[in-house]
Amino acid sequence: MQNTNKLILFRTMVIIIVLMLAAACSGSMNNGSDRSNSTKPGDTTGDNTTGDTVTKSAEDSGGDQAPSKGEATEPAPESERRESGDRRYTSQQAEVKAGQLTAGEWDDLAAWQRFGNLLNSKEGDDNARYWSFHAFNRLEVVVTSGGRAVSDAVVKLSDNQREQVWEARTNTDGKAYLFAGLFNKGQNDKQSHYKVEVQAGQYHKSIDQISLPEQGTLKVDLGGEAELANSVDIMFVVDTTGSMEDELRYLEAELKDVIGRVGEQHGQQLDIRLSANFYKDKFDDYTVKPFPFTTDVDQVVRKLAAEKADGGGDYPEAVDAALRDAIHGHDWSDQARARLLFLVLDAPPHYNTEVVNEIQELIQTAAAEGIRMIPVASSGIDVQTEYLLRFMAVATGGTYLFLTDDSGIGGGHLEPAAGEYEVKPLNDLLVEMINRYVQP
Repeated sequence: MQNTNKLILFRTMVIIIVLMLAAACSGSMNNGSDRSNSTKPGDTTGDNTTGDTVTKSAEDSGGDQAPSKGEATEPAPESERRESGDRRYTSQQAEVKAGQLTAGEWDDLAAWQRFGNLLNSKEGDDNARYWSFHAFNRLEVVVTSGGRAVSDAVVKLSDNQREQVWEARTNTDGKAYLFAGLFNKGQNDKQSHYKVEVQAGQYHKSIDQISLPEQGTLKVDLGGEAELANSVDIMFVVDTTGSMEDELRYLEAELKDVIGRVGEQHGQQLDIRLSANFYKDKFDDYTVKPFPFTTDVDQVVRKLAAEKADGGGDYPEAVDAALRDAIHGHDWSDQARARLLFLVLDAPPHYNTEVVNEIQELIQTAAAEGIRMIPVASSGIDVQTEYLLRFMAVATGGTYLFLTDDSGIGGGHLEPAAGEYEVKPLNDLLVEMINRYVQP
């Protein structure tokens, strides 16, 4: 009898242990790698969900109200912000069509004070130093003519020695962004005042004794009536290495949809030129595969459809070579309503002094030629790369886009160091971005 009781007790303990392990596994599966409990497009549960748009908030918003374009908040430590690097979704059986990938936008230029707070955090300061961005002393210049916004006006910033510091072009809101000391450490410390020159067609105006960053915003009216160009250049630069395989076929569907919709909406009113370019890394079958600007939408769609993801190997890719070709190797319009460069990637450039210096030169050239960089961060992006992409967007008058986990497609996506943002289908968000930059 005693042995029977021991056997019953042993079996009972085994059953209890099995039940406890099952419960633990279930809890672990429910935790996942998401940092928020937001719903996915189309869900009927959860707050702030309307149709295909989901509103997400930072974990610590401090009670501030975020503007429609978003505001930056203090970032969480890198260890808390990283998504699970080995997560993969079971989406291989899903039909590939436009509208499946989800994305958000973060516009640091529209939330400048919070961007400054972010840079003053340890994480922000570390990453600015890592990429050799020294001082974000910004001057916002708003150019009008007869009270109306002037687009594509050339705006230059010069120092006391009449050395040009920065050059940019206005967007359709008439805004240009100038920077002092961005790449030249200590440059702004030696200056007390700057000169701003604005040129649009036959109209010209210069303003002396500008203090940075105290000036904040400078309003310049040229008088007369400046013309609005009808040319629009849109370029897609896409990483096609093997790590992009989980999302590339979906991205192709999204981009083809965007190109078609933009052509339908604006093709009769605007002269739209498109270019699709692809890059991998050195020692792959190609480093950069460029295609010139064209008005043939179908041709661009065919180029996108023909690309496959392979190659790469190590984490960094030839981002610098891709940007060099995009900016210096293409015939961008001399006069344009907008020049947009969408950089779709999931990895940083190789890190060394030569590459960092070249990327800085490319950023400065893009700003001077009015080429607005709009990164689209895909799965695999780490914290350091996020900062570089946001710096690129800020310096060239662009904005930062990032894919999210809400689609259930691809690997885990980094939760950005951002405040409240909306999650939308990527194709809708890209069309919205293009419309924003081309409409007066």
